[in-house]
Formats: sequence, structure tokens, C-alpha cells
Amino acid sequence: MKGIYIFLADGFEDVEALGTNDVLRRAGLRSTLVGIGEDPFAQSSHGVMVGVDENLPYMEIDHAGTTEKDVLIFPGGMPGSKSLAECKPLIKLMQAHYDAGGTVATICAAPGLVLSQLKGIAGATVTCFDGFEGYLEKAGAHFEPRPAICSGRIITGRSAGHALTFGLEIVAKVCPEKVEQVRHALYLETI
Repeated sequence: MKGIYIFLADGFEDVEALGTNDVLRRAGLRSTLVGIGEDPFAQSSHGVMVGVDENLPYMEIDHAGTTEKDVLIFPGGMPGSKSLAECKPLIKLMQAHYDAGGTVATICAAPGLVLSQLKGIAGATVTCFDGFEGYLEKAGAHFEPRPAICSGRIITGRSAGHALTFGLEIVAKVCPEKVEQVRHALYLETI
């Protein structure tokens, strides 16, 4: 699946979805907001209505030519992460994307609830919101309480407070030459 996609379910964490989207756009990357249902909007965990660009049930999906620069992003938030994790077509899509050579990025509760379902995470170093690491460790991943981690084709972020750092890890995977420019524009001292 070519491109960068951010999947939204009602109850997504505002900063983790939109902050990440902002960082990607600052790097000149086109990211597509995808609702997992049929509605043209998704409501954040703080009541913000966000229009989606596409809806999962209507997407034409092709994994031909997928590389590590193609990224599926799953923000946290409740009950958004739980809804993402329970969406069987989305979990199937995540696995097919990863198997085709694509990158998967999750933050906050989503690493524990969504990423832990990915076959192939054994041995990866990951982070997540406290209390969700058990799901990842059970799947064979190694948890570290860091702001954001890139481990091969798996990118994880700890929490809403680290959403910009998470976004920069994605930029580093897709177009590393833009990281310093975006970091400077945001006045961030470290990645």
C-alpha cells in the first residue's frame, strides 16, 4: 500500500493524530486521514470533529511496490485504540502491508492494542503508554520507556506528549534529509 495513512476511529487522541500529521506535512509529505467506518468525520477523544480523506470500507488496496517509506499510522486514545484493534479488516490490512515491506507506526495505547497483533514484532524494541507494554512483551517485543523508537519497520511512540518526536521518527524513515529542517521549524532540541 503506497503512501502514508493515518487511521482514525472515534475516540482517537487529538495530538497523536493531528500533531503527527502536522509534522509529516511540514516535511512535505502527503498523509491521508482514513476513517475506519463509513462516516465522513471522526470525533476525537476531546470532542473535536475531523474530516477524513478516505474511508477504509471503500478503499482500493494494492500492496504492489510497497516499501519501508510507505507507512500506516495508528494513533492512540480511548476508545479509539480499542476500536482500531477490533477492526478485523484493518488488522488484516496492517499485516499485509507489513508483509509487503511497509512500515507500521503506532503511539500510546495503539502499540499494545493494535501493534501487538502484528505477526513479526518478536525481537523489536518498542515503547507505549504505561500499562500496555504487557501486550507487546507477550508478542515477543522488548519494551523501553522512551519517547519514540524506530526498530526496523516498526515505529512506536510513548504518549501524546511525545507525538512530535514520534512524527519526526516517521519523517526520519521516509525522508531523513528533512528531519533537521522540521525539527528546527518546531524549535525542538532533540528527536
